[in-house]
Amino acid sequence: MGPVPNVTRADAPSFLRNPLAFVAARWTPAPRIVRRAALTALVMSVVIVVTGGAVRLTGSGLGCPTWPKCTEDSLHNTAEMGVHGYIEFGNRLLTYVLCAAVGWAIVAARSQKPYRRSLTRLGWAQFWVVMGNAVLGGIVVLVGLNPYTVAAHFLLSSALIAVATVMWQRTREGDAEPRPLVGKAVVQLVWFLVAASALLIAVGTVVTGAGPHAGDSSEVARMPVDWETVAKLHAVLAWIVVTLTFALWFVLKAVDAPKGPLARTRELFVILLAQGVIGYVQYFTDLPEVLVGAHMFGSCVMWIWVLRVLLSLRERPEAAPQPQAVPAQEPAASASIAGPR
Repeated sequence: MGPVPNVTRADAPSFLRNPLAFVAARWTPAPRIVRRAALTALVMSVVIVVTGGAVRLTGSGLGCPTWPKCTEDSLHNTAEMGVHGYIEFGNRLLTYVLCAAVGWAIVAARSQKPYRRSLTRLGWAQFWVVMGNAVLGGIVVLVGLNPYTVAAHFLLSSALIAVATVMWQRTREGDAEPRPLVGKAVVQLVWFLVAASALLIAVGTVVTGAGPHAGDSSEVARMPVDWETVAKLHAVLAWIVVTLTFALWFVLKAVDAPKGPLARTRELFVILLAQGVIGYVQYFTDLPEVLVGAHMFGSCVMWIWVLRVLLSLRERPEAAPQPQAVPAQEPAASASIAGPR
């Protein structure tokens, strides 16, 4: 990172026209800065899911009963609203921290040299998902924690985690065409794993929408299904994901795959086993809030590692530099310079 030149009033018009281009022209972040920015955005996308779960599990979903204000007369919570108001408003404030993290990732990606359009677009994709989820979160409050909107809120957060994971991976790669490290059959197996994991997460939101943790102490509508039956379906899907992961590990060993896919698959298998233990313990102990929160966190980690397994199946080295044009030779200034007579 080089020194940042002094900025004068004459630079204000160009800054206002295009702030990102203005910063990029004056700052070149080191590659590790770009990677850390992308990782920070990914971590915050998980943190906002966990704190959102804490809002629901503490019954603080309507701690701020309206949106975008906390009350009809106040932008923030008041002392009379108690601890639930602090929890709900605190989660809203974390949205700004998430926006700052995503903004830092966008600025760092835009300022990197050479400019990588695909990386910047991944940052902007996170920004628009965050904005959409913020609006959806407001709708969740306005409709009194309708379970279908709560489920959509969580699924959109999972989409944010997916985009953030891809951006984090891309910061550690080049822009050359991806080269597969495994055969087509292995790639298809991993896509089955990704689809099964996405279905597992979706069914998990139905368990939440039908289960006892409604998010508020008032009468909140629940999904009209038996939550225990859906929880058993969720467990079956979890075993399918575990089986696919074990099969993938076996296949990768059989074809002598590179260390990257093997390591990511092994890590995913361990995460799934830990997540399964938490899931069964919470089911047989009547869903204690702490374990439910841990299971939500585990869901985020599992989803990240499923995507890491998928992304580990190829490599993208640095793009080959473009050949430099050889400048034309200037004509000799005199006969003596041109050569011997």
